[in-house]
Amino acid sequence: MSGDTCLTTACPTPGAKPKSCSFKGGGPGNKYVRLNVGGSLYYTTVQVLTRHDTMLKAMFSGRMEVLSDKEGWILIDRCGKHFGTILSYLRDNVVALPPNRQEIKELMAEAKYYLIQGLVDLCQTALQDKKDSYKPVCNIPVITSPKEEERLIESSMKPVVKLLYNRSNNKYSYTSNSDDNLLKNIELFDKLSLRFNGRVLFIKDVIGDEICCWSFYGQGRKLAEVCCTSIVYATEKKQTKVEFPEARIYEETLNVLLYETPRVPDNSLLEATSRSRSQASQSEDDESFELRDRVRRIHVKRYSTYDDRQIGH
Repeated sequence: MSGDTCLTTACPTPGAKPKSCSFKGGGPGNKYVRLNVGGSLYYTTVQVLTRHDTMLKAMFSGRMEVLSDKEGWILIDRCGKHFGTILSYLRDNVVALPPNRQEIKELMAEAKYYLIQGLVDLCQTALQDKKDSYKPVCNIPVITSPKEEERLIESSMKPVVKLLYNRSNNKYSYTSNSDDNLLKNIELFDKLSLRFNGRVLFIKDVIGDEICCWSFYGQGRKLAEVCCTSIVYATEKKQTKVEFPEARIYEETLNVLLYETPRVPDNSLLEATSRSRSQASQSEDDESFELRDRVRRIHVKRYSTYDDRQIGH
């Protein structure tokens, strides 16, 4: 039996009452101690428990009374979840801490209860390090040059959604709702970047020639474009109108998810399907090639307040 292995969850004997007494160790028969910590059972040695000047040393050196049940298990009324980690620290003076902050906080609370200052210090240092090394959930690259944009899109193994917004590009005054719609486009971009973080690469462009324009890329090529600006005629002057085609933007964002597959195809899959591909007609290949090369452009027609394009264009 290992020295500090958690055995099982204790099932108290009906009617059994714990008794209080001073622990008497030191003899050959008392080398190992049986501990019941909040229902979790552990075997360890007196030497481990008394190695550091802690509450456990006071308990098992006879200075404090301990509770034991009828079967001789020493009872400690604490959570036993991290007691194995505490025993490891008492034995080796070092221990691997839990991976997340919440469990480290739980371990530190137990270390404070047992007065194990060295382990408390380790937990505090780890919590501070995790705080300093915090990584944001979502990173949004901001394009600083056309070459940088090209490299980002070409090197990305994910679909790409780009929002270009540059309010200063306007030559005319804005319509009354244009500022609100520009903000709505930016807010939608932020929401989508959080919603599809990890699946789609979202990038911002603040140096382009448009005022507000969405672009959608898959496997390194442009798939669709949604331009949100148009020129309208007011009384004796032109104005720039910014629109918010929310449904179209959602649709194109969902469409690029079809391009999540790796750019390099699986060789085994290619071999398995090569025979069926060779039997396909040339006309089907031409149609497939045409579909791959087509880029959907959904623009609000300039110098018009309506879109007279046929459905499907």
